Amino acid sequence: MQEAFDYLAEKDRIFRIIIDQFGLPLIPQRPQGFETLVLLILEQQVSIDSAKATFLKIKDSQKTIIPEVLSVVSDEVFRNFGVSRQKTSYIKALALSILNKEIDLESLPKKTAQEVRQELIKIKGIGNWTIDIYLMFCLQVPDLLPLGDIAVVNTIKELLDIHDKEAMEKYAEKWSPYRSFATYLLWHHYLKKRNRRVVY
Repeated sequence: MQEAFDYLAEKDRIFRIIIDQFGLPLIPQRPQGFETLVLLILEQQVSIDSAKATFLKIKDSQKTIIPEVLSVVSDEVFRNFGVSRQKTSYIKALALSILNKEIDLESLPKKTAQEVRQELIKIKGIGNWTIDIYLMFCLQVPDLLPLGDIAVVNTIKELLDIHDKEAMEKYAEKWSPYRSFATYLLWHHYLKKRNRRVVY
C-alpha cells in the first residue's frame, strides 16, 4: 500500500500535494457477495450515507439480506424502505440471476477484472460504476479508475483542469499499475475539501 502511494507521489505532483495536505486515505474494504452488491445498487447516484440508511432499514426488517429473501419482497415494501421502482427491479434481477445460477458470485475472486466485468454487466442495473467499486472494494483490484464516479471526475477537473473523460483516461495511464490507489487519493481530497467523512 505504501509502495503504491510513494509511486503515485513520484509520478504526479498532485498526489504529493494531497498527501502533504490531508495525509493518506483509508483503503475501502467491503465483504464480497450479494449483500454488498445490493448496497452498491442503492448507492447509485445518491450519497453513501443516504444509501446506507435505506440499506439498514431493509436489513432491520428482513434480518438477512440474501437472494431468497429479497427476491420475494413486494415492490410496495421496497417503496416503504425508500427504494425506487427502478432500483427495486435491479435488486430483484440480481437476486434472480443468483437463484437461477446465471451467475456465481463465489467464483468471481478467481477471475480477472475483465472476466468479472463480463459476468456482472449482464445483470440488469449493474453497470460499469457498480462493477468498478465492487472490484476495488471487495476484490481489491489495484488498477482501476472509475470515471463513472462524479467525485473522481470533478476532482480531476479541479486539480488537473482536464474536462474530457477520454483525456482523463489518457492522462491517468501514468498512474498505472495503481489507478485504484490514485482514486482513493482523489476521493480523499474531494471529501476533505468539503469537510465530509464517509464510512465505506
